[in-house]
Amino acid sequence: MQIILIDGDHLTIEEISAVARDGAEVSLSPSARKAVEKSRSRVESIIERGEPVYGINTGFGIFADRRIPTEESAKLSRNLVLSHAVGTGAPCADEVVRAAILVRANTLAKGFSGVRPVIIDTLIEMLNKNVIPVVPSQGSLGSSGDLAPLSHVGLVFTTDADDLESESGYARYQGETLSGKEAMARAGIERVILGAKEGLAINNGATFSAAIAALAVFDAENLLSTAELALAMSLEAVMGCSGAFDERIHLARGHQGQIDVARAVRKLIEGSDLVDCFGRVQDAYSLRCGPQVQGAGWDTLHFVRGVVEREINAVTDNPLLFDTGEAISGGNFHGEPIGLVMDYLSIAMAEIASISERRTFRLTDGTLNGDLPPMLVDHPSAAGLNSGLMMPQYTAASLVLENQTLANPDSVHSLPTSAEQEDHNANAMTAARHTREIITNTTHVLAIELYTAARALYLRLREHPKAKLGEGTGSAYQVIREAVPYQPGDAWWGPEIDLVRDLIINRKLENLIVH
Repeated sequence: MQIILIDGDHLTIEEISAVARDGAEVSLSPSARKAVEKSRSRVESIIERGEPVYGINTGFGIFADRRIPTEESAKLSRNLVLSHAVGTGAPCADEVVRAAILVRANTLAKGFSGVRPVIIDTLIEMLNKNVIPVVPSQGSLGSSGDLAPLSHVGLVFTTDADDLESESGYARYQGETLSGKEAMARAGIERVILGAKEGLAINNGATFSAAIAALAVFDAENLLSTAELALAMSLEAVMGCSGAFDERIHLARGHQGQIDVARAVRKLIEGSDLVDCFGRVQDAYSLRCGPQVQGAGWDTLHFVRGVVEREINAVTDNPLLFDTGEAISGGNFHGEPIGLVMDYLSIAMAEIASISERRTFRLTDGTLNGDLPPMLVDHPSAAGLNSGLMMPQYTAASLVLENQTLANPDSVHSLPTSAEQEDHNANAMTAARHTREIITNTTHVLAIELYTAARALYLRLREHPKAKLGEGTGSAYQVIREAVPYQPGDAWWGPEIDLVRDLIINRKLENLIVH
């Protein structure tokens, strides 16, 4: 079993996926434990001195000027969790909740938040024993952090002297949805009575936004690689022109993503007997400009990855405790960095789906696909009685249209909250949620193109039985054909396309793509 050691500084996107999806275990590094203990001692010193410090002995937001007696610190923290757990909508996926718990634990492990080690230990134990809080997906502005989602997590693992089951939220454990109190009890995890500052440290930070962003980056990388394979297979199926992928063209422009996509396609079609055989001078943009469009997607992703990697290793609550003994109030909880890059990635991935759908359209149009049968029916004489792959292209078009709506930027929208104290909000979690939806849609659009291209290649090889496919495209064709044998007449295409989608999600085609 893989064990991920967190210290606040070195968590990777790949490790988040391993914990969120594959059940990798988590442990707190000894150095981080020491840093957390020192940070907590600073909170205790502030309490002893009696000086007013936001979030430690004051109210929150608009109530920041209200002093709270030291003996009410635990109640203050618990009240924050209770009153802020007001999310709505469908629950977040389990993988998102697990990713968010990991990111929050890593944030607290940096040693600037003033929590006791037991807070981090409890979050880690929840991950390792797979207690998954039920967290509504809507209700976060992504500024002051993802307050509502994180508070729903807090309901499950924190408590107070009354320890009411009715105030423990809900969690999934071993296939059942239980009260948070019951889930934690069954898992053998003790719930925590919060101390000063700890409620705010738990829910103050754009952690769910960052968690969704990390998973989105991980998935987008896979889709961009898959899009190169889809482009190469479609190019080969229509007997397209290889000249547009000549390295000299792409070096002349100088964009690295474009250069890399062209190189990948050249490698995938190497040895093909079909490419350049139809006699065209040039192909349509969806083929000829594939490197330019999909390469821009890679360049975007590299930028987004850098921002997300910094954010998952960032301190994002308020105030922060420093080794000078100062507690300084700022705004690291603001989700603007994640909101902006999620909008950026949404646009890029929507474009990947868009150009993929255009290639699917071209493959099914009998006037554009290089004399293959219309809608890729088995024979031209079968058209009419059979619809062929007419409808999968409809589905792809529908998903592309939906992406175009979802890709409208969310981070440019803001409404003030907390009596204008919080007068500019990032809308980061909405942006991240929309990116996640776009990635889901784009996965299916690419599955449709791969499925369609594989059918077109079958028909092309039947027409040219001695022809060889490219080095990479031929291998991919065999993988797809093994999962989905060719059917001459109309069939229920949907489940077969789902099988190709599963090949993408499970990365069964990944080793065929060379950069």
